[in-house]
Order: sequence, then C-alpha cells, then structure tokens
Amino acid sequence: MQKIALITDSTCDITKDLIEKYNIHVIPFRIIYSNREYRDGVDISAEEVYLNLENEVPTTSLPSLLDMENLFDKLEGEGYTHAIAVTVSSGLSGMFNALRLVSLERENIKCHVFDSKTISLAEGGIVLKCAEMLKENKSFEEIIEALPKLRDRMECYMVMATLKYLKKGGRIGKISGTIAEALNLKPVIRVNEEGVYDTHDKVRGRKQSIKRLIEIVSKFEKPGEVYVVHGGAEEEMKFLADQLQALPNVKSVLLGGNTTPVCGVHSGPGLLGFAYLVEE
Repeated sequence: MQKIALITDSTCDITKDLIEKYNIHVIPFRIIYSNREYRDGVDISAEEVYLNLENEVPTTSLPSLLDMENLFDKLEGEGYTHAIAVTVSSGLSGMFNALRLVSLERENIKCHVFDSKTISLAEGGIVLKCAEMLKENKSFEEIIEALPKLRDRMECYMVMATLKYLKKGGRIGKISGTIAEALNLKPVIRVNEEGVYDTHDKVRGRKQSIKRLIEIVSKFEKPGEVYVVHGGAEEEMKFLADQLQALPNVKSVLLGGNTTPVCGVHSGPGLLGFAYLVEE
C-alpha cells in the first residue's frame, strides 16, 4: 500500500491552516541578514521583513541540504513509501534541481519532483490540488500524471507598489526602474510558459494596476478558480478578491495571506497577485 507524502517549498504561499489540514511538508528558503540567517516563514515573518527593509535588504538562498535530508529522514521514519514534491519554477530558483538531486539518493522512498514553472499561490494551487487528490485516495501514478495538465491550466499575474526593492535586488535595471518610478508606471508581471517573469503590461498608478488585474481575470474565456495573495496589502487584497468574486467566470476565490518573506524581500510591501486555475 502506498503512503504518499506531499512536499513543497516556502514560496508556495499556502496558509498555515491549509498546510496543517493537508499535512503538507514545507521546506523553507533562507533569509540572510548581515548578522543572522532565518528560515523563511519559520523564524521570521513577512511583516518583520517589510518593517526592516529600510534598515537592511537581506539576501535569500536555497533551503539547506540538511533541511532536505532531515525531511526525508523524517518521512522514512514515518513509513512513507512515496513522495510528490512541487517546487517553485526552475526559471526563478535552483530549488527544483537541488531537491531532485537529494531525492535521487533516497532508495526507500519513490519520489517525483515536479517543476511548477510558477511561484506563490500558483505553485501553491497545484500543491492544494495534489492534496485534494490524495484525500480522494488517488495513486502516486495518477497524481503525477495529472501534474503537467494542472500546470498548463495555471496563470499567475502580480503588481507591486514600488520597484525600489526589485532594483536593490538586481531583478530590474536601476535606470529603467528609476524612469518607471518617475513616471509612476506600475508593471503588470506575468509568470510565462518558461517559468520566468515577463512584463505583461504597464499602467500608470496603483488604482489602474489593480483595475488591470481585474480586467485580466475577466477576459479568461473559461471559468476558473482564483487564488489571491498580498504583501503588506491585506485590505487591497480583500477589495481585489471581492471584485473578482463578482465576475461571471470566477467559480471561487481563495484568500491567501502575506506572501512568503523570500518573495517579500524582492517585491517590498504592496504586492498584489493572483493565480487563475482554468477549468478543465
């Protein structure tokens, strides 16, 4: 009989209550300050990261190999025979390759490591669908067969209140970022099919950027489920969720919390994003 563990990383942005409900095993990224290192979402919260950004913008790194090894040791000790791991996009992080290499060393657990080619609650949405399939007693083989189709049906878009931290982190050119800020331009960012960030559009001002997110969802031809997430912008997230829930093509809206600190380091406060899972 198969005993299947569900693994992901801390960029998935799944709330703690859902992690506990579905017994999801989350491997934390690392947040590194000049004098201390933290485990993402374990030793430090997104709120704490945002509050300290004016003093120091930390760096981020992959989870430690020890954390990965310890997780597999724990799973083996609990009698798991199989594991399904869904990771942040390989186009944005080395997590997929690192976890795959660790899993290959494990002879007692048959593990499938899947590249979500996305991030945040788009990645998390795939994980939650896997969790639902596990609840339905789907087999290891059935779930891994469904994963590519889930990925193909998932869209991810986001906007940010400021480009300041993308510039500091080297995620955007300083000159182009400064010009955009001077013109009050807000890029609407999409995670594309290759699993990397792509500028979908540019609008002027915060209100217009949120309006554009709503417009994007309204134009999906097929009905779908929406997952929304924020970074220090809870009230705006609730407004966005209410607007999306009123759209005829939206079947349901799942409210996330603050995006993981490892994402917050680069986005800064004011991130709003959604994932849209197109109906089959």
